[in-house]
Amino acid sequence: MAALKDFVAACTAVLVQHMHGDSWPLVRDGLVAFLIDNESGDQARVDVERQLDRTRDDLINARAREEEGTAADVEAELRLRLRRVLRGRPSASTPLRVLVNQFPHGEPEDGTREGPSLPVAKATTEPRLAGTRTKTDGPPRPTAARLSGRRRKEIVAVLLFSGGPIFESSIPLSVFGIDRQDAGVPRYRLLACGGEEGPLRTTGGLELSAPHGLEAISRAGTVVVPAWRSITSPPPEDALDTLRRAHEEGARIVGLNTGAFVLAAAGLLDGRPATTHWMYAPTLAKRYPSVHVDPRELFVDDGDVLTSAGTAAGIDLCLHIVRTDHGNEAAGALARRLVVPPRRSGGQERYLDRSLPEEIGADPLAEVVAWALEHLHEQFDIETMAARAHMSRRTFNRRFRELTGTAPVQWLVTQRVLQAQRLLETSDYSVDEIASRCGFRSPVALRGHFRRQLGSSPAAYRAAYRARRPSDGGTLHTSPGPSPAPDDDEWPAPPSRPSAPLLPSNRDPASTSVDQGAGA
Repeated sequence: MAALKDFVAACTAVLVQHMHGDSWPLVRDGLVAFLIDNESGDQARVDVERQLDRTRDDLINARAREEEGTAADVEAELRLRLRRVLRGRPSASTPLRVLVNQFPHGEPEDGTREGPSLPVAKATTEPRLAGTRTKTDGPPRPTAARLSGRRRKEIVAVLLFSGGPIFESSIPLSVFGIDRQDAGVPRYRLLACGGEEGPLRTTGGLELSAPHGLEAISRAGTVVVPAWRSITSPPPEDALDTLRRAHEEGARIVGLNTGAFVLAAAGLLDGRPATTHWMYAPTLAKRYPSVHVDPRELFVDDGDVLTSAGTAAGIDLCLHIVRTDHGNEAAGALARRLVVPPRRSGGQERYLDRSLPEEIGADPLAEVVAWALEHLHEQFDIETMAARAHMSRRTFNRRFRELTGTAPVQWLVTQRVLQAQRLLETSDYSVDEIASRCGFRSPVALRGHFRRQLGSSPAAYRAAYRARRPSDGGTLHTSPGPSPAPDDDEWPAPPSRPSAPLLPSNRDPASTSVDQGAGA
C-alpha cells in the first residue's frame, strides 16, 4: 500500500507540474486516454477532458491567489483518482508510468515548482496492491483470483447475525440468490450462513433460521457481511476466525454498511482504505486507527476486501461485484431488473449531517468543537482552535485525531461546506453571501471546496435540490429523465441544526492547507 501511494504521488506531481505550461494539451490527451481505458464506467472523452481542464483551472487559480491549501486539495483529488484506478486495475501502472515518463520530471516550463523524479526501477515502481506482491516481496498472498481448491468463485456466502437489519441483509440475498438468467444475469450460488446460534432475530421482531452454519463458508469464493447489530459490541470470535481463514484462502470479503466493523474486528481492514455509513465513520476511524476510513465514498474496492456505505450503497457495491465478475452488460441487466441505476455518481457528502458519536461528544475538547460550529461565519484557523483548547498546534492536532479519527483542518473545511449546503437548501442568499456567512475568504474558495466535496457547483446544487422538492400543494414529477436509486437517503431531509459535528475523514491534507483551506 505504501509503494502504491509513493508511485501515485510521484506520477501526480509530474502531471501537476505540467499543468502550468504549454505542454498541458499533450499531457491532458495522454491522461484522458489513460482514464478512458482504465477507469471503471463508460465515459465520454469530452467529459473527461472537461474534468481535467477544470482541475487545471482550479489549481492555477489557487496558486495565483496564493491559496496553497486549495492547491493541495486539488492535487489530492487527482492523486486519489489515480489510486482508485490502480486499485481496480493493477496492470494500469505500466501505461501510467509510460505516460508520465514521456514528460520531463525536473523544472517545469514556467519555473513555478520543482517536480520529483519518478522511480524507474521495477521493484520500487510497481505499486503493491491488495492481494498482490512485487518480486522482492516473497511469495504472493492468496487472492480472490487464487482460491483454494475447495472454494468456488460462483458461490457467495452471506454471513447473518441476530439483530441485523433485514433490509441490508436482504440486499445480497436478492442480488446473488435469485435466478435471473432469463434476463441475462449470470447465476451465483447463494449460501445463507448463520454467524451464531439461531434463531436470528431481525427488524420488527422477525426470526430467521439460516440453512447453513459457519462451516459452509469454506466453499465460498465471496463472503458478504451485510450488517452488524451494534457498533459498540464485538462480533463472535468464531465468525472472525472464519472470515480470516476465508481471506487467507483467497475468498473475496465484502462488508456492507456496518459490516465494515466486523471486517475491521477481524483485522482484514488494517492498512486498507474502507468506508461505512457516514454516521458511523468517525467511530470506525477512532476504534480502528490503522483503517483508512473515507466516509465520502459509496463503496471502496481494495481488491480482495470491499466495503460500502449505507443501505442503498450496498446495492451499488453488489452491482459492482457483478460488473467485475461478468462485465457491464450483466450488471446493467441486473440493474434494470432491480429498477436502479447501474452506477450512481458522487459519494456520501450530500447526506452528511453534524452528528457525533456519544463518546466523542463527552470529551472536553468537544467544547472547542461546539465553539467552532457557532462561529463558522468568522474567519479563524486551527491555530485559533488550539489556543482556545490551551494546547500547542501539534498537541491539538494529535488530540483531535485521537478523539475523532480525522485531522482538524479537514473537519473545519467540511463543516464550512456543510453549512453552505444547508444555506443553499433553506435560504435565498446569493453564493457570495453564503461564502461570507460560512467563513470562506472568497466565493471562489467556496466553489472550489464545494465542488470537490459534493461534485457540483453551489448554484447547480441549489437548483437540483429545489427541483426535487415539490412546491406547496404541488406534485413532484420524476419523469422523464434519469432517476437516482430509490432509497430514503437519496436527498437530505429539511435540515436542522444539531450541536455536534460530523468528522468526515481520517486522512491528513497537506500541512500547508491549514490556514488557507480552513478559512478560505
